Amino acid sequence: MEAPHSSPAVDSTGTPGTGPSVPGAGPSVPGTGTSVPGTGTAVTVTLTVESPEQMQDLGRRLARVLAPGDLVMLTGELGAGKTTLTRGLGEGLGVRGAVTSPTFVIARVHPSLVQGPALVHVDAYRLGGGLDEMEDLDLDVSLPESVVVVEWGDGKVEELSEDRLRVLIDRATGDTDDERREVTLMGIGPRWAGLRDELA
Repeated sequence: MEAPHSSPAVDSTGTPGTGPSVPGAGPSVPGTGTSVPGTGTAVTVTLTVESPEQMQDLGRRLARVLAPGDLVMLTGELGAGKTTLTRGLGEGLGVRGAVTSPTFVIARVHPSLVQGPALVHVDAYRLGGGLDEMEDLDLDVSLPESVVVVEWGDGKVEELSEDRLRVLIDRATGDTDDERREVTLMGIGPRWAGLRDELA
C-alpha cells in the first residue's frame, strides 16, 4: 500500500464489514461510545477503505484534527497499511521528508514546513515500551509539541498520554489481493470526545 494519490474521501459505517464504500460521498461518521477499562468512554468510528490511495487520503483527513501532543497508535498486521496511513498524515501535517517505515531506525522525526507540529514516526515492534525508552531514542524534538505516531504500540506506549487515538486496521487474511480494509478509530480520553464531529 504505497501509491500516493488524491482520492475521494472514504465512506464510513457504524459496524465493521457492513455498508458499501462510496467514493466521493464523504464520511457519515456514526460510531459508538465504548467503555474502556481505566479510561472511561472511548469514541469509536469505523471506516471502510478500498485502496491504498484511500488509506493515504484518510491520513490526510486525520491530520486536520491532530494537534501538538497527540498520540496515535497504529495496529495491524504487516502490509495492512499503517505506513501508508502515516504517509497521508505527514502530507496533511506538511512535514519535511518522505514518510517510510521506520523499522530499521525505530523512529524518525519529520519537522514541520508550515509552522505546525513535527511528526514523530515510531516503530515500537522491538521496543519493550514506556516513556523512558522513548526518551532514550534521543529524538531531537519535544514530544508534547509533536504528533507522535507509533506502529505496534499497543501495550507499550500508553503511558505517553492518557488521551490517545488507537487506529486498528483489519485486512483480509491469507493469500489475497483484496485491498479493502476496515479501519477502526478509537478515541480514548476527553481530547477525542468530538472525534465523530471532527471527521464529518
